Amino acid sequence: MSRAGSAARTTVAAAAVLVALTGCGAGGSGGAGEQDAAAPTVRVQAGTQDVAVRPTQYCLGGTGERYSTTPPVIEVPTDSTIALTVDADVADQGWSVQVYDDQLEELLGEVDVEDGTTVFTGINSSDVVPASFYLVVVEDSDDAACSGLSGAWPIGFIRS
Repeated sequence: MSRAGSAARTTVAAAAVLVALTGCGAGGSGGAGEQDAAAPTVRVQAGTQDVAVRPTQYCLGGTGERYSTTPPVIEVPTDSTIALTVDADVADQGWSVQVYDDQLEELLGEVDVEDGTTVFTGINSSDVVPASFYLVVVEDSDDAACSGLSGAWPIGFIRS
């Protein structure tokens, strides 16, 4: 991955984080029913948890949409595989997982996901040093559409 691509994804995730933390929406209605009908969800499975996660932002038909979605926080046992499942359209576009601290402020790392992958199980709850952290699924941006805005799905974890 290029440094420019990494910087773009970091910018996208940072914007998603700000939207998630402030609860504001811009560029779309942000209504839950409308979002459910159009924007894909990400499924996260860890331990006994199985949660569908809504995006904090997504590019729909060339229009950037931001949503007032609160990221879920999941309690996971130590040494648990975290499975992330994305929609086929997200897999086709490409995606990665960014690792943040428990405040969604400091980027701790990024995990590239092979193109076309719909289910990724390459992260373990014990891989991240702090016991509380966020993973942000970030769709690769298409610079021609939505001015580089792409999908972002933040998920909080607390290791028990």
